Amino acid sequence: MVVAAAACAGARATQSPTPAQHAAAPAAAAQQDSFSAERAQYPSTYQRHPNSPVLIKNATIMTAAGQEIANGSILFKDGRIVAVGTSVTAPADAVVVDGTGKYVTPGIIDVHSHMGVYAAPGTFAESDGNEATRPNTADVWAEHSFWPQDPQIPLAIAGGVTTIEALPGSANLIGGRSAILKLVPARTVQAMKFPNAPYGLKMACGENPKRVYGDRGGPSTRMGNMAGYRDAFIAAEAYRRRWDKWNAKHEGDPPERDLKNETLAEVLRGHILVENHCYRADEMAQMMDLGREFGFKIRSFHHAVEAYKVRDLLAANGTGATVWSDWWGFKEEAMDGIHENAALLQQAGVKVNIHSDDAGVIQHMNQEAAKAMYYGIQAGIPVTRDQALRWITANPAWTLGIDSIVGTLEAGKMADVVLWSGDPFSVYSRALQVYNDGWLVYDRNDPLHQPRTDFELGQEPLPGSDR
Repeated sequence: MVVAAAACAGARATQSPTPAQHAAAPAAAAQQDSFSAERAQYPSTYQRHPNSPVLIKNATIMTAAGQEIANGSILFKDGRIVAVGTSVTAPADAVVVDGTGKYVTPGIIDVHSHMGVYAAPGTFAESDGNEATRPNTADVWAEHSFWPQDPQIPLAIAGGVTTIEALPGSANLIGGRSAILKLVPARTVQAMKFPNAPYGLKMACGENPKRVYGDRGGPSTRMGNMAGYRDAFIAAEAYRRRWDKWNAKHEGDPPERDLKNETLAEVLRGHILVENHCYRADEMAQMMDLGREFGFKIRSFHHAVEAYKVRDLLAANGTGATVWSDWWGFKEEAMDGIHENAALLQQAGVKVNIHSDDAGVIQHMNQEAAKAMYYGIQAGIPVTRDQALRWITANPAWTLGIDSIVGTLEAGKMADVVLWSGDPFSVYSRALQVYNDGWLVYDRNDPLHQPRTDFELGQEPLPGSDR
């Protein structure tokens, strides 16, 4: 477990518009990005793969929107969900899938992944997740390290995952921008970038920056960490003022661009969402104070092993918690974990996400959500199946700023859909079919729909295996 968590937890130092289209508008403005650059910066080239209309019928439909529909049907066409219910009529050209005895959920969303930036086979050559050269690396973008041929990606797809946030690691106080990606086979990271999704900013508090920079000029203490954040945002405030003034009148030459301040100014403008690696309850409170000082809100605390101690503060601040079901104890600040963390946070009204931070865990996110649900129920904390499903679907979509587009099975939403062999909260159930934006990207029973990477060429799967 200690080794598996190292990528982040241990920080390696070396027509009429649809609701989804309406929701994409502000995000699109954000991705044209910085007010200090007039031209598009590394825009998404993602294109939806064509697919016939699909009707899945006679299944249990878990919408993650408050309904679990027995003997239900779902119809999607041209990448969008058309209808969900007990009586849905398929067009003549639809592929009809019999879901008798099976379950349907939204595609799983993992808001904390290092796939692609810490790619398999895990040699130094693929160690591209931490730019551990200075405490503030707000200028780096995870997408510029991401390797689309990472052989871990098809394994995540086979686990029902349709969207990830690929993050820099957590060696730094400010680690850089994240990449929101559709999990589809592609040659370039731009071809995977979720259209119009806002960027995230990775920040980290606690032991990691202290350990990495303690004997390299600092910070070496938690108060040094806090001073480093404050210095960075003070500089970003001044940078933002200069650019806002120039953008208002366009008089004279524009100010010089600064990539670190450009990213942080977009945080201050509300266009980039802060994802904060943080374990201890007291530090979460400190970081929310930092946000109040500079006028931004932390979107979610990641790992958040002690989040249950400040769940009322998180709820009041509108800040989410991105947690494991049962990982802790691998370093001092991660010692005070409890199995009921997610359930207590849910009970307090916090938006809970279950995350992986690991290329193995991402393959069974449904089981991670199930464990966290049952831990709560066993402790007498009420958690519904719909709430637990939202921990890996709707809530992560909110955390990434794309919840009006994906995350639930509702008409008008993007058709990210998973057909499971049985109840997804059972350890015996597996994803049978995975549709990403309406395209059948994976079919456990059809080798032609089992994506593999160039890295795997010449490696033939065993007979009867989807790998």
